[in-house]
Amino acid sequence: MKILVPPSEGKAKVKPTKTIFSTTKFRFEREVNQVVRLLELIDDEDLRSVYGTSPEKAMGFHLQNQDIFNSPCAPAIERYTGVVYEHIDWKTLSEKAKNFMEKHVFIFSGLFGLLTPKTPIPDYKLKMNVLSLQHHWNPILSDVLHEEEVIIDLLPQVHRKAYTPNKKNVIQVDFLIINKGKKSAAGHFGKAVKGEFIRYMAENNITKVDEFGGFEFDGFKWDGSSFVKEES
Repeated sequence: MKILVPPSEGKAKVKPTKTIFSTTKFRFEREVNQVVRLLELIDDEDLRSVYGTSPEKAMGFHLQNQDIFNSPCAPAIERYTGVVYEHIDWKTLSEKAKNFMEKHVFIFSGLFGLLTPKTPIPDYKLKMNVLSLQHHWNPILSDVLHEEEVIIDLLPQVHRKAYTPNKKNVIQVDFLIINKGKKSAAGHFGKAVKGEFIRYMAENNITKVDEFGGFEFDGFKWDGSSFVKEES
């Protein structure tokens, strides 16, 4: 079983190790190099649209991304901040739960493709939905996931385009709110639930869908296909 989760746009300022990314023998090194070469072709005036920041900050992120192979690393799970990762709260997990996540969790990344929590990566910023990165990674990630018996997809729509699911083995889990009989995506509120659910799976060694019903957080309950919260 593999659990697919998104990265966070924000990155923590963690103390890096002495490990340089080029020495890690990253499994998708060739594909990451292709992304870096693609970045080198971008004109300065297009940087703002790629990074979604001011021109000055965009240039800083751009140079950082192009130099990743010479940059020091830290575990991916320590790099990522944001609501999902705050609620996973990696530092307080037991070693057994951490090992569960390392074995079962895949993090989708626009620059690195696919990571496990302990994968050493440098600091970076690059969304999945720019420069057609979803199409770049799709055949690669689809191939990696093809043989998995069960895939629990907790990805937002933008990251789901980065692989082609085999409908027989993929369970897409959404977080929804029902208000006056209408269902809508939980959005920002769903991120906390998602983080708590990932933590719950890790702490309780959850590997079957029929065990999802034991999880409840902030009014969200499993209805057999999604986690739903009813609002009056």
